[in-house]
Amino acid sequence: MDFDALVAEHRRELYAHCYRMLGSAQDAEDAMQEALLGAWRGLARFEGRSSVRAWLYRICTNACLRFAERRPRRVSSVDFGPARVDVHELGEPVPGPVWLEPLAPETDPAERYLLRESVELAFVAAVQLLPGTQRAVLLLREVLGFSAAEVASILDTTPASVNSALQRARATVRARVGTSQGEELDALGEQGRRELVDAFLTAWERADTPALLDLLAEDAKFTMPPLPAWFDGKDNVARFLRERVFATPWRLVPLEVNAQPGFACYLRRAGDTGFRFAAIAALTLRAGRVAEINSFLDPDLRSRFGLPEEFRADR
Repeated sequence: MDFDALVAEHRRELYAHCYRMLGSAQDAEDAMQEALLGAWRGLARFEGRSSVRAWLYRICTNACLRFAERRPRRVSSVDFGPARVDVHELGEPVPGPVWLEPLAPETDPAERYLLRESVELAFVAAVQLLPGTQRAVLLLREVLGFSAAEVASILDTTPASVNSALQRARATVRARVGTSQGEELDALGEQGRRELVDAFLTAWERADTPALLDLLAEDAKFTMPPLPAWFDGKDNVARFLRERVFATPWRLVPLEVNAQPGFACYLRRAGDTGFRFAAIAALTLRAGRVAEINSFLDPDLRSRFGLPEEFRADR
């Protein structure tokens, strides 16, 4: 049996599952590597009593559960600590495997559509709040469509335990996640989405705080991991933009982040002749307005998203 051919058609969805389980693209890759090595070693023992897909998900899910036991859970800024008011005290970057990481876009449009609601930032962040087993049950049942009996087999438990864990997991996630970004984008339509992205980009590059505020919800949030500081409410976000963010020029390149509108952000610091990569930003929308600006400052994201180090006007 050709192992590579066996795995190939499932590889992308298995990676997405590991990302949802762990909240980190890097951790997802590590867990996948561990899982596929285990699958390769155990291929001779695969007896075909379940589908290849269920067999692979069993191995990957349990690899993720083991991985989660060795690392602290990934969190969003909102779950890490309280919002700040002082825009001049952002704290020191918090290192290590702490923060929820953004996911680069899927290149296949069909795959991107299928994954869109299951990789949204709010959903993935809420999943990280669950204990490991509840996390696995929710994703296997609600996202991937396995039956309670199949999930029980994957996790070596009973269907009754699976159903109980699913109820608890649903309640936690429902309390945290509002309207899906897929529904928000559908409500805007292609033209509305394009207009919002263009308006945000133009206001940001012009350092036009009033124009940007017109796009924000009253309770808008601005986060910037690995810095612990985040700002809550339109007034606090506005002050941070005016006094800190717009002190230097920016250029933005639209892109998709976790199936949401986003940007690669390039900054020109004093002494620079051009704009250099600074962040990946994802916008969370609600009722046609920007409810969250999640700015990820990890420099390693540039290569993960396949982005150039410097911004060029001809791109």
